[in-house]
Amino acid sequence: MNPETAHGSIRTSSAAASAPEGDVQPRRKLWRIRLPGRNFAAQILLLQLAVVVLVVVVTASVHGWLTYQRLGEEAEHRALSVARTVATFGDVRAEAAQLTAADIAQLPRSRLANGPLVPLAKDLGARTGALFIVITEDEGMRLTHPNPQRLGERVSTDPTAALNGREVTNQERGTLGLSARAKVPIYAPGSDTVVVGEVSVGFAIEDILDNLRSDIVPVALTAVGALGFGVLASWLLGRRLRRLTLGLEPEEIAALAQDQEAVLRGVDEGVIGISAEGRITVLNAGARSLLGLRSPEDLVGCLLEEAGLPGVLSRLVRQATPESPSIEQVIDSRVLILSARAVQRRGHGQNLGTVIMLRDRTQLQSLTRQLQAVSAMTTALRAQRHEFANRLHTVSGLLGIGDYRQAEEYVGGILATGPLKYPVEQAELLEDPYLQAFIGAKSVEAAERGVHLRIGPETLMRGRVSEAHDVTTVIGNLIDNAIHAAVHGRNTERWVEVEVLDELTDVGGTLHLVVADSGDGTDEATRIFTAGFSTASVTPLTTHGQGVGLPLCRQIARDRGGEVWLAEKGRTGGPGAVFCARLPGTVQRREVASEETNTGLDGRTT
Repeated sequence: MNPETAHGSIRTSSAAASAPEGDVQPRRKLWRIRLPGRNFAAQILLLQLAVVVLVVVVTASVHGWLTYQRLGEEAEHRALSVARTVATFGDVRAEAAQLTAADIAQLPRSRLANGPLVPLAKDLGARTGALFIVITEDEGMRLTHPNPQRLGERVSTDPTAALNGREVTNQERGTLGLSARAKVPIYAPGSDTVVVGEVSVGFAIEDILDNLRSDIVPVALTAVGALGFGVLASWLLGRRLRRLTLGLEPEEIAALAQDQEAVLRGVDEGVIGISAEGRITVLNAGARSLLGLRSPEDLVGCLLEEAGLPGVLSRLVRQATPESPSIEQVIDSRVLILSARAVQRRGHGQNLGTVIMLRDRTQLQSLTRQLQAVSAMTTALRAQRHEFANRLHTVSGLLGIGDYRQAEEYVGGILATGPLKYPVEQAELLEDPYLQAFIGAKSVEAAERGVHLRIGPETLMRGRVSEAHDVTTVIGNLIDNAIHAAVHGRNTERWVEVEVLDELTDVGGTLHLVVADSGDGTDEATRIFTAGFSTASVTPLTTHGQGVGLPLCRQIARDRGGEVWLAEKGRTGGPGAVFCARLPGTVQRREVASEETNTGLDGRTT
């Protein structure tokens, strides 16, 4: 099925399926509303882009936050190191102890500003890059501060922990803004227990953010690159998706799959789908039945060459075109019509694979053979009618002229010789009425073509034919081929000889057939039973009805445990080829046949 054609048909059928009777257009509008402008591939592309952007943004944000946390912790550790260093200076410990002993509230601010701690704190702050280095006495009163106006005031953050002898690191907001800071206790000179003050060192958060900005640039560039790569990958994936789905939307693919399943299950013909790579994609129940596949093994997905199917299928696929003709093939005692058509995407020339259709022609072949036999019998009956009418006219003429004695002798001669006989010699050897009628009809047909049909002297028929269908198919094919060979042979004496012999047993008999002709024989002993081969056609693989008879006869015989074979190839100028057949289970004793004929439907003999 062409994708574009399927595309349109699915839309129409989908709309018509749910619309009220006689009103399809409103449903089509609803379909358009349900499927907005962007197709499924575009929606997938946008969804993938959204996911990529979200992942990149979240990843970059988490990385930035973790970097900020790391830089903050590093600033706190640096502040702690500076604070510990300042707290160990002897001048700091001595000055802090002295000012703690004095009443700092009574000291002038100039005393603190001109003391040794203020220039020390400024110098260390400039060298370490700290936002502030604040030293307090044991009650949290500032002894140093970047702003001289804050000297002698209590610190803005809680100094309790440090004044109790514990080191503290955190991020707090003070008079100089948010900073990462550390607080370390100052012990009195010569003591490790008496706290006389604290050192508070802080680094500005702005400095941390500046470091974060310098560190985040590679992260941002990586994120942008990842985003670009994701966009490109999403676009390529969407393009591949459109190519794989042939531009169909999910609803259309689902409807197409449902239609395919309904069609494959609803048809009697066999359908085999082959992908462009040579793999089996579809194998319906009809194909399994026609090919005689009784194994439950699923062949879908297997390579056609490795699936164990008849080799003619692989040959058809290799030769398939959009207009490939059909051929006849005998497969598992069935006459099948096989056609392999290449499927291409309209407007693109893209090879989508091959579809093989299988149709059973066995019954048609059987009916054709029976029709030919009936036609031959009808011709013979017409000839008999004509001859019988002539004889009646003769009797009527004799009676009309009053020559009763001559009329009596003429009628007596007719009764002695019997009715008009078929032009087949020694037909009396065929004691089976079915064979007499069938071969007799064939003799009439042969006579019309200038061929003399005769029964061989070794013929011995003691039973009755029980499987007329198989016997008709085999002997009819062999006689038809022999007549054809005799007509086209170089021998001016054109004849066909048939010998029939039955081998009776208690469980059923075997029918033996020998058919010889006056033709030129055959040199194709190895190919003559090959399906599709025929000497009657220049192009046997493309001609229906040719190259099927002998393979079909052999298959029928083999299904019964018998055989059909070429006994002699013959020679140019005659005699021609000799074919033999052995058909077990096709005859039975006359008594059994008579009893079966006289038995009613209720099982009682009538």
